[in-house]
Amino acid sequence: MQHAPAARPSPAPVRRLPPGTTTRPLPAGATASHHAATGPLLAADHPRPGTADHPPRGTTDRPLLAAALAAVLALTASACVGGGRGTEGPVGPVPPTAQSPAVLPSAELPPVLTRGQARAALVGADDLGEAWEPTRGAATWRDELLKATAERPDCRRLLDVLYTEELFGTGAATAPRATAALDDVDGGAQLHYRVTSYRAADLDRTLAWLGTLPDTCGRFEARDAHGATRDVRVADLTLPEAGDDRRGLRVTVGDPAPDDGEEPRADTGTDTGGGVLTVDLVAVRVGDDAISLTNGTLGTPADAATRTSVEVGADRLTEARRQGRAQV
Repeated sequence: MQHAPAARPSPAPVRRLPPGTTTRPLPAGATASHHAATGPLLAADHPRPGTADHPPRGTTDRPLLAAALAAVLALTASACVGGGRGTEGPVGPVPPTAQSPAVLPSAELPPVLTRGQARAALVGADDLGEAWEPTRGAATWRDELLKATAERPDCRRLLDVLYTEELFGTGAATAPRATAALDDVDGGAQLHYRVTSYRAADLDRTLAWLGTLPDTCGRFEARDAHGATRDVRVADLTLPEAGDDRRGLRVTVGDPAPDDGEEPRADTGTDTGGGVLTVDLVAVRVGDDAISLTNGTLGTPADAATRTSVEVGADRLTEARRQGRAQV
């Protein structure tokens, strides 16, 4: 027995466009679309979203989706290129903050000496003479005369450097690679010596800052925690030709000068009362490494100890750097 063919659904009524029309009329309440016309279009081509007749992906909405996605990707790539690390900060140029050249930060740091190479560049008691020996402890005049402050920022910074001996800054990047401390048991002097690795440009800025102090802090008044005042004087110190660059200061700290204008008197004793402390502050740069030292005494300064430390230390640091490059 043959079955009767199944009834086919009646085709949807076709709404034809007027002759010469390339775009279909919009349904009531619809928003105009910018789809390009490719021929006579039928109303049935656009069923309502959410119905079974919704058109598959890849129809006329694909160009808009692709264009939107391309715009998002372009904005994301632009943000990644322009932002980098720390994009939460300001985009435009930021005015530099005024800082003391002695504590300016560095953008990049060079490879540093090993601990062993830095120790090889130190000076010892045998280099300075029979009167010198390894230190027995910090001299009492460090707290008595150097733990003070001043009104002018550069002068205050100088006092801090003399007390802490952190000439190139207090961060981990500027921590000394090696140190030595020696005492002159006869004259009461104490010499502290350090080797530091840092950027040559930053080391030079510190040396330049030291060079300005005889003018900006040639003479000033310091005040300690008890309110006592001290007369401080700063002068250039002549150094032997050593390293790539160098700078030296001689700083005297004593009681305020009398009204008659006489110089504060020197005292060869170890008691700080009424005495004058004299400290040589020296820095020598050799490439991206530097020597810094202080040689202080309540008596007559031992110029030979400062000069020998500069000459011997610079030669040893140069040799340590040469051996380090050869090992690499």
